[in-house]
Amino acid sequence: MKYLLLTAYTDILESLRSRWFLVYSSVFGGIVVLLFLFGLTESRIMGFTGITRMMITYIQLSMAILPIFILITTVRSVAGDREAGVFEYLLSLPISLSAWFWGKMVGRFIVVFLPVFMALVGAVIWGVIKGSDVPWVIFLYYSGLLFSLSWCFLGIGMLISTLARSADVAQGAAFIVWLTLILFLDLILLGVMIRESLPPDTAVALALINPLQVFRTAAMLLFDSQLVLLGPTAYVILDNFGRIGYMVFALAYPILLGALCAFIGYLMFRRSDLP
Repeated sequence: MKYLLLTAYTDILESLRSRWFLVYSSVFGGIVVLLFLFGLTESRIMGFTGITRMMITYIQLSMAILPIFILITTVRSVAGDREAGVFEYLLSLPISLSAWFWGKMVGRFIVVFLPVFMALVGAVIWGVIKGSDVPWVIFLYYSGLLFSLSWCFLGIGMLISTLARSADVAQGAAFIVWLTLILFLDLILLGVMIRESLPPDTAVALALINPLQVFRTAAMLLFDSQLVLLGPTAYVILDNFGRIGYMVFALAYPILLGALCAFIGYLMFRRSDLP
């Protein structure tokens, strides 16, 4: 545990000194600032105004931006250290491979999740100062969604980083994974499945394998309890999960998927030829 925490602390310090972290933090902080500057809290969507309206937009933007940022920065973690010869130095230190791997993941998670969460907290603080009503239920649930999404793609990134033999290959693979998940949101995937006459339950089950689809649907569920925007697909989801059940599933599934990917990455990392 001592070496795990030291590895996490070292990774945090290294990330704070890097340029990508400055850009990463500026992007999410800038999104919140721009949403306020453009008067988004004064607009209305489906009856929602103020901080609620801003949170809805912020969570949708995060779905598109957060995964690719996490993947691109994380995949260089193991692959980059392998290219730089860090492992040869690592093997001479009294630190286990498990402590290094999981310490690296914990440190990176803190770095990628904190700016996104703090931007959301900053929006709430600003709303309180302006006298707006804060939707605490939405704030807490959206924070949980960001947590699960960050952990999910961090685990996927660590797996890709372990399998790739170079940082360039890892970055290319990360971009392909992100692009595939974006393309296979319900608009394309369900259209293809319906054309092939798949049963609705099967089509929805395959769609919900995609963590981005799970995240997107859960984000919609708080302000559209009947999932009207999804059309007939909503009946399959609500009949099988229920509203509360799906909200719990949307938090648990990405976390479990990320943990599984990270664990597989760790097994591959432990058995690989490190140098």
